[in-house]
Amino acid sequence: MLPLRYPQGWRIASVAILLIVLMVALMPAFWSGSSTFSSWFGGIDKWAHGITFALLAIWFAGQYRRQAYWRIVLGLLAFGLLIELCQRVVGYRTADWLDVVANCGGIGVGILAAAAGIGGWALHVEYWLAGGAARD
Repeated sequence: MLPLRYPQGWRIASVAILLIVLMVALMPAFWSGSSTFSSWFGGIDKWAHGITFALLAIWFAGQYRRQAYWRIVLGLLAFGLLIELCQRVVGYRTADWLDVVANCGGIGVGILAAAAGIGGWALHVEYWLAGGAARD
């Protein structure tokens, strides 16, 4: 982890975000019974997976050094597989390998964005919240 002022707070927020993503992924799909929605927004599920996992990758890359990005990738891949496994278990959702592909694409985009310069953003947020004061 980067030398953050509030590492415990970042960890708690990270766990909360992952739990929210898991809960949303396990909620009944509101579009599954609507043929109108499905015809207008076909593939929105894949976009949602990709965008979600890109944002998760950026979130974690903001808190960890570049050398740990491979761990972020592996952790998010495992999390995506866990989501699909859970969706397979519940009766009202279905697991889809294309969701895993969308997750991988999102993770790749997020890690590339982090490597391009937005990684470590949490340090800047803490600096800004401290009013620009130097770290202790």
